[in-house]
Amino acid sequence: MEKSVTGIILVAGNSTRYGLDRNKNFELLDDNNTVLDYSLDVFLKSERIDDIIVVAREDEFLDVVSIIDKHEINKPISVTVGGNTRKNSVYNALIKTNSDIVIIHDGARPFIKEEYIDKCIESMEHFFGATIGVKAKDTIKICDNNGVVVNTTKRDNTWLIQTPQCFNRNVLLSTHIKYKNDNSVTDDCMLLEKAGFRVKVIEGDYSNIKLTTYDDMEYLKSKVKVLKNKD
Repeated sequence: MEKSVTGIILVAGNSTRYGLDRNKNFELLDDNNTVLDYSLDVFLKSERIDDIIVVAREDEFLDVVSIIDKHEINKPISVTVGGNTRKNSVYNALIKTNSDIVIIHDGARPFIKEEYIDKCIESMEHFFGATIGVKAKDTIKICDNNGVVVNTTKRDNTWLIQTPQCFNRNVLLSTHIKYKNDNSVTDDCMLLEKAGFRVKVIEGDYSNIKLTTYDDMEYLKSKVKVLKNKD
């Protein structure tokens, strides 16, 4: 029996590092489409995803709904309120679905590819968690709180983690409950790691960057122009 899949798109962050006192997910990448439009479009097109939950701040629900309404809706889609951390936002979405699998994506990564979704879901045959990532190009050093090097990672085994990330929903929910008060968690893969589960890293590409600072916008907009010229 084919397993059910819920797509979760996160747009509830404070965009603090973006520095313009507004939600970066609602920034225009071209004349008509926001950052969120690009992520949402791929989730709507995916035949592997049965329904979508967009996690947003309550005061931005209308902004999200107006973006959703621009699209051809071909599957159930809902908006739920985010929490004060990324972990809390994911938890709020997890309790809104009973799907076998959830695939979680940062809305601020507009260049997600449908093949990432497919590969993540396919990996659920052998793992309870999987994530897209890319190999580190640079040497990465681990330092203590004083900036002194503790050790150097082996570059061939060092990955920069992206999204989407895909999980067995019941396993992820149980780890959220178990580590509810652990504030050191920065992504959902860490929850599974803490609980002793193996997590699969699937190689993506370097274009799948997250809009973090305003400087990133120049790259994203140039990428959009290249894609449109190809069309």
